[in-house]
Amino acid sequence: MEEKYINITELNNYIKSRFDNDEFLFKVYLKGEISNFKNHTRGHLYFTLKDDNSRLSAVMFYNNAMNLNFKPEDGMNVLVEGRISCYPAQGSYQIYVEKMETDGLGNLYIEYEKLKKKLESLGLFDVSHKKPIPKFPKKIGIITASTGAAVRDIMSTIKRRFPICETILFPTLVQGDGAKENIARQIKKANEYDLDVIICGRGGGSIEDLWAFNEEVVAYAIYESKIPIISAVGHEPDFTIADYVADLRAPTPTGAAEMAVPTVLEINNLLNQYVIRLNKNIKNNVNNNFIRLRNFKNSYVLKNPLALYETKEQKLDNYIDLLNKIIDKNIKEKEHKYEILINTLKLVNPLCILEKGYSLVKKDNKLINNNDDIKVKDIIDIKLYKGNIKAEVREVYNDEQKGIN
Repeated sequence: MEEKYINITELNNYIKSRFDNDEFLFKVYLKGEISNFKNHTRGHLYFTLKDDNSRLSAVMFYNNAMNLNFKPEDGMNVLVEGRISCYPAQGSYQIYVEKMETDGLGNLYIEYEKLKKKLESLGLFDVSHKKPIPKFPKKIGIITASTGAAVRDIMSTIKRRFPICETILFPTLVQGDGAKENIARQIKKANEYDLDVIICGRGGGSIEDLWAFNEEVVAYAIYESKIPIISAVGHEPDFTIADYVADLRAPTPTGAAEMAVPTVLEINNLLNQYVIRLNKNIKNNVNNNFIRLRNFKNSYVLKNPLALYETKEQKLDNYIDLLNKIIDKNIKEKEHKYEILINTLKLVNPLCILEKGYSLVKKDNKLINNNDDIKVKDIIDIKLYKGNIKAEVREVYNDEQKGIN
């Protein structure tokens, strides 16, 4: 009797063979939403395909997954191509996906991510490029459709909160053909006006309705604006490219108007704070100046004004004494040097030698210092310290000849 019983593996293998031999299941084309997505470390993709009523397990092996041009994620609608078979180990059937591409909104999502990554790498989202929003704008430009809730909400909010602020509407298409060019053109036109801030946006809608605010031409128009821009695309959970580029992002058009202008209450509170700070500063200045005045009144100089003069006089005397000492010292040093020079000159001055009783003997204006230079009856000139003598030589001899030692 036990021969009629088979094990689980045998059954699952039989079912798998039935799947594998069914030509209808060799190639199937399915569309559905991805859920329970898992990217295995080995590169295989495991996920579930589902629609409103059913779900199917799916696997895409690495050799096929490497050809994908997008990153699968939960909630993404896709079109898949593959074969149906059974996984015997779990007794479940699944689709082995060979090709996969995004379906509908998924394609928009891919375009959005590509443009977002591109603009981010170019620095269009950098905080350093964000311009501050003025606290008290006098004139605001509004770029949106001329009809609809968005423009009414923005204008009514501004009028209610800050009625002295002027608004200028730059009507534009916000969806459909030509919307992106129209929005970009109106942003550039608004920059020709003397505006403090620009609100650019629209009311809520589907991702297709909001797509004009995900276009590159709009992103660059916002980035190049000299006037700060608040984005006001009314689809709060999601961010458009315009939200990333704008100087400030508001979740709704009404929120943008609230961010753009203060309320009368806020202004009153701010004025009260200024009054308090001003009074405090005035009081501090008065107290500080009073203390300074009191210090001046009690100062020694004001009570004894001659003391300051006397001190200066004493310093002057000290400087004069010091100067005289320096002058005397310099004079004495100069006199001493002068005496040394005079004495030095006297030592080398021939007239000083004559003063001691010596004389100079010349013949024909030439000094005679040797017997060989003169002979008897030569006429010689003798220079004395005082006066001159002209004489005739009567005898020429050496000291040895006269016995003079």
